[in-house]
Amino acid sequence: CRSCTRGAASMVASSRSYADFTPEATFDIKKVDLHRLEEGPPLTATLTREEGLKYYRTMQTIRRMELKADQLYKQKIIRGFCHLYDGQEACAVGIEGGITLSDHLITAYRAHGYTLTRGGTVREIMAELTGRRGGIAKGKGGSMHMYTKNFYGGNGIVGAQVPLGAGVALACKYLGNDQLCVSLYGDGAANQGQIFETYNMSSLWKLPIIFICENNQYGMGTSVERSSASTEYYKRGDYIPGLRVDGMDVLCVREATKFAADHCRSGKGPILMELQTYRYHGHSMSDPGVSYRTREEIQEVRSKSDPISMLKDRMLSNNMASIEELKEIDIAVRKEIEDAAQFATTDPEPPLDDLCSHIFANDQPFEVRGATPWTKLTSTS
Repeated sequence: CRSCTRGAASMVASSRSYADFTPEATFDIKKVDLHRLEEGPPLTATLTREEGLKYYRTMQTIRRMELKADQLYKQKIIRGFCHLYDGQEACAVGIEGGITLSDHLITAYRAHGYTLTRGGTVREIMAELTGRRGGIAKGKGGSMHMYTKNFYGGNGIVGAQVPLGAGVALACKYLGNDQLCVSLYGDGAANQGQIFETYNMSSLWKLPIIFICENNQYGMGTSVERSSASTEYYKRGDYIPGLRVDGMDVLCVREATKFAADHCRSGKGPILMELQTYRYHGHSMSDPGVSYRTREEIQEVRSKSDPISMLKDRMLSNNMASIEELKEIDIAVRKEIEDAAQFATTDPEPPLDDLCSHIFANDQPFEVRGATPWTKLTSTS
């Protein structure tokens, strides 16, 4: 039939055009600033077409997921604390490109993006944001407390995840499994005493840990210049080698993370990375984000340094993808987000009986005391 012929012809044209794409390209990337290092990451990065499409899709998914979370929060469907990650997507995706899923990662409360890159699904994340049973923490963690295998949250206490990350790194060294831990914190947490204590212990014990400061220029509503006597966060480890990286370029972040991971795995101990990035939203949903910075500043970053646009331009200008193909990804991502939002607003909330469950991963059911001595609850794994 004529329609079948047309379909076959379009399929042939499609396969022919895909074969014409550049399978791999090498790009110049921004030089990394070094502290206590003779050599740093390379000044070029090779990207395959498959990697480019994967990075593009993941960053778009994080971006769209956060924009949908913003919408649901304003509709009062998501309640409580909610810290969005849009603008910083190259950090999460670049870091994951430089390590493996068998490595470990812990971060602060701006954690939705890492929950996705560590193996969580959009559906699980959105349902967790709305406190539903199908959420990644069964609806009991919310925005700040999401976990997956080898991902330890999502932590609400400023800076407290950094020493916990050192504990994970100590376990890696003790077990001798050639794994490492990435311990992330923001510029707002960078002056915490517990971070410097952790630097000291990690250096003494030569722990396989990458400390990463995601410097998005503002700790809540306070600019780095107003909060820190030294804004060179990559030098803050003093005796620990450091890198300052363009956190808006996924390839820069990936290459720097690979370099840092090799440093750790070779037994040289900890290394510190500062990722210079930017958040488009306010600190949290209760912060409009324009009382301490101008709309023009935000717009300038969007127009000149957006991580998704940067990757898209590279791929299009080097014939690694077509505009139509990237649009198809955008449409598929939007549909995935809408389907997840639908699930997140219709899935039931966890019943009261689940209140004390999931304390341990694999254990026999046991009794938990309730709010009063005579109230007994049961915990199941």
